[in-house]
Amino acid sequence: MDAPRRPLVIGHRGASGYRPEHTRAAYELAFALGADAVEPDIVATKDGVLVLRHENEISGTTDVARHPEFADRRATKTIDGITLTGWFTEDFTWAELQTLRADERLPAIRQGAATFSGRGGILRLTDLMGIIDEQSAMAGRQLVMVAEIKHATYFESIGLPLDELFAAEVDGWATHENLIVECFEQTVLGLIRGRGVPGRLVFLVESKGSPADLVARFGRRAIPYSAHLTDAGLVRLAKEVDGISVDKQLLLVKDAAGGVTGITDLVARAHAAGLEAYTWTLRAENRFLAKNLRFGTVARDFGDWPSEFELIIGTGVDGVFTDQPDLVVELLAGNGVGGRP
Repeated sequence: MDAPRRPLVIGHRGASGYRPEHTRAAYELAFALGADAVEPDIVATKDGVLVLRHENEISGTTDVARHPEFADRRATKTIDGITLTGWFTEDFTWAELQTLRADERLPAIRQGAATFSGRGGILRLTDLMGIIDEQSAMAGRQLVMVAEIKHATYFESIGLPLDELFAAEVDGWATHENLIVECFEQTVLGLIRGRGVPGRLVFLVESKGSPADLVARFGRRAIPYSAHLTDAGLVRLAKEVDGISVDKQLLLVKDAAGGVTGITDLVARAHAAGLEAYTWTLRAENRFLAKNLRFGTVARDFGDWPSEFELIIGTGVDGVFTDQPDLVVELLAGNGVGGRP
């Protein structure tokens, strides 16, 4: 009997369970802990530099609010239908963003990571490309970037086309072996492929709602994410992208009390349609686990993460995003799943 195929272990914003996300320390630690890939979220500055932040609103992940010289940049904007107040990358030049320091986004949950707040700055996409090259040489194998393009329709509307900026940045670096590009908006994936960027394209799927690019075009008539996950929807996607990446809730069956009882057939149906399947996000803390997998009542304590991780890996998924890549690597090794994806 063939051994199970090892899924790609993807450090979600680096090893974000242990270091502030999207920092050099988080990315380097992810690879040191055995990750095969890392996932940056990509947004743009006023002067068209691609930087790595979870969102273009950065008050929760940097010390920008403590910079009096930027007090007048505080603004209220509507991004993909959500109204936010804070500081936004597109209102800063890269030179200005370089003066900021990165903070832990979840300090109450990630107290260890919070001790590293203020120790690193914001990275550019080009900085991460260099890190991946360095770490690949050290590891003796090709490591991978899983690049998430954030808020593409919004950035296009303000004159910052992320497909064009991204294609220019990765030109000469990207290959089919070192790059996967993902987005919740399928439109920008098609534009990136049209620009000749090599690598796999993956459509991100929420557990509810509709893609922002379709909402911008069709309003309330925009088809929901769920319509993409029917058998017919998956077959259509397979003609346009290489894979899907879904909220882990779409892979887990829960009872009325919120406890996990099994898995869905989504990965099997995606594979039958010719698509790769990825999922996000595997996290060990109680806060992120189903009720029947929690140990005690302290949100930051680790719960029964092995049970959830094993269920998800058991779906046959091609890759998992995780804040703690060492735990996934350890679990795979303990289950006899060796080799590389």
